[in-house]
Amino acid sequence: MKGRAAAWVAWALAALTVLLMALHLTWWTLAEPVEGAQDTRAEVGPIIPFVVVGALIVTRRPDNRIGWLFCLLGFFLEAASALDAYALYALAARPDAGLPVATAAAWVASWGWTLGLTLLLLLLLLYPTGRLPSPRWHPVAWLVGLMALVTIAASAFQPGPLKASEVPLVTNPLGIDAAGGILDLFNRVGSALIYLLAAAGVASVVLRFRRARGVERQQLKWFVYATVGVVIGSVLGEAILGLMPNPSQMAVDLIFTVPIIGWPVALGIAVLRYRLYEIDRLINRTLVYGLLTVLLGVSYAACVVVLGQLFGQDRSSLAVAGATLAAAALVQPARRRIQQLVDRRFNRRRYDATRAVEAFSARLRNELDLDTLSGELMAVVNETVRPSTASLWLRPPAQTTPSGEGLRS
Repeated sequence: MKGRAAAWVAWALAALTVLLMALHLTWWTLAEPVEGAQDTRAEVGPIIPFVVVGALIVTRRPDNRIGWLFCLLGFFLEAASALDAYALYALAARPDAGLPVATAAAWVASWGWTLGLTLLLLLLLLYPTGRLPSPRWHPVAWLVGLMALVTIAASAFQPGPLKASEVPLVTNPLGIDAAGGILDLFNRVGSALIYLLAAAGVASVVLRFRRARGVERQQLKWFVYATVGVVIGSVLGEAILGLMPNPSQMAVDLIFTVPIIGWPVALGIAVLRYRLYEIDRLINRTLVYGLLTVLLGVSYAACVVVLGQLFGQDRSSLAVAGATLAAAALVQPARRRIQQLVDRRFNRRRYDATRAVEAFSARLRNELDLDTLSGELMAVVNETVRPSTASLWLRPPAQTTPSGEGLRS
């Protein structure tokens, strides 16, 4: 497919996904009084970046499969959610209305999520080039397809009630009672394959990162950075919810949705190579200010406890004020020390270059011999910049005429 036609198809798919989002939100809002229904409206948030970023990638780089994976991933996940909401509305909230194809919608929604999961596993295998790491990974890709078939068969033909948003609605019209045991086995095999293939996908990313150089290595850094952000956000979200006695649904949605939204955005930046090399600075700043925040938080808490014991509970405001002043005084020296620690551990080349420039600057104040300074300057340039060739040109001094006017050579 040529570039312009591919872009039209991708944006049409994104527009169709947005339409499904609107229907999803409408049907779920109408079905909201149903008891026990799981709110799926927050799922819309992460899907929007997937389809938009996917369409942008297809427009700019139609030869890269990552854009198509993003578009199809968002479309299939939203289609399953929209059908799920429609089935809930038609069969649970308004069963007397006799709305059409409600049972069919519930049946498709019961296995439609598997298509999105399959594309997500393929995304791990193909990122960032759109190709497998090597021909040896072709059996793994075929195994992803096998997992999809097994899981879909286990869900589509399993006898029993169909569930929409965790609410049992109707009996599966295509359920095969005689094959219940085999389908249970399919379900267990599919679940095992999902974990196995997820581990294989992570291993492929690690293998690529070890072998990658230049642009591809920076793209993988964006992937790792975004994934770690999602994991940390999820852990912090669980901790925050554990501390909140009665969290609102909006708070729960924000805590778990916001980190996920950044994942497709970061991957889109990497594939489109927009400010690609900013990832090193971003990682550096995240480490520095993350460690600084933890250090200041622990120091503040320790100061409050210690000063509270010294001043007594009656003067707790003095303890808080003293801890605040101590934390404020600690900010700049702690930031400098943490910056040096991070540079020395994760950016050794920059750290060594900074040390070399600082040492040369100290010698420059005391050295007067021009030849010695020239040699040291060339040594510093070779150590920090590491050019293939380097030369130094010194402007000759101006010649002076008898009248005192300078002549340029």
